[in-house]
Amino acid sequence: MDLRKTGAKHIRVDLWFANRKELACVRTVCSHIDNMIVGVTQGFLYKMRFVYSHFPINVTLNGNTVEIRNFLGEKRVRKIELLPGVKYVRSADVKDQIELSGNDIALVSLTAAQIQQATNVRNKDLRKFLDGIYVSEKGAIPPE
Repeated sequence: MDLRKTGAKHIRVDLWFANRKELACVRTVCSHIDNMIVGVTQGFLYKMRFVYSHFPINVTLNGNTVEIRNFLGEKRVRKIELLPGVKYVRSADVKDQIELSGNDIALVSLTAAQIQQATNVRNKDLRKFLDGIYVSEKGAIPPE
């Protein structure tokens, strides 16, 4: 595989005599480079909404830990560590929404996935118990 800078804003990735799997790796490398460029220039933003029917979910930031309380009325406190480089903001204009942002899409999306998986409902009918914290919007931070 050959990576070359061809201009001020262009990178060329070449691979000769490759099979399908090796060509798929070329596309993956190009996607990683694109994500790194977008992460450094704009950053990534994941918006998450709280969904509950009866017991309001309480989410707070304690140091570098996100704490989820009162999920389905349970007394258990769920704790999720923020990964390095991920910033947590509670939305002021929208009720029951948090925003995770950072430069690395892998770390931001992994933090969002850990928060969502911490609120999985177990041993109940999933069609009825839809409570949880879900990703509502994701992408690059829009320029202001």
